[in-house]
Amino acid sequence: MDIEKNVEGKKIVVKVSGRLDTKSSPELNDALKNDLPNVSELIFDFEGLNYISSSGLRIILSTQKLMNKQGTMVIKNVNEFIMEVFDATGFTDILTIE
Repeated sequence: MDIEKNVEGKKIVVKVSGRLDTKSSPELNDALKNDLPNVSELIFDFEGLNYISSSGLRIILSTQKLMNKQGTMVIKNVNEFIMEVFDATGFTDILTIE
């Protein structure tokens, strides 16, 4: 998995590519934890993400819960496979996906 972060004041764009699974989820969590307290707008760009497991979904869910308290979170460029996972798990009801 590759993670690119672009912080612009209180906005952060996080591009995630590859596989978000049990092995890589802690890496994403670590990449976010220092920046999130100062952010009011979080954008995930999943254009390059080709797989997400339940541990990846947990990171997305916990991040959404945090952002609900302090701002907004949007997920962009979701491919068909990832969207199917979001649909099957009910995440489409709680996430903002563009």
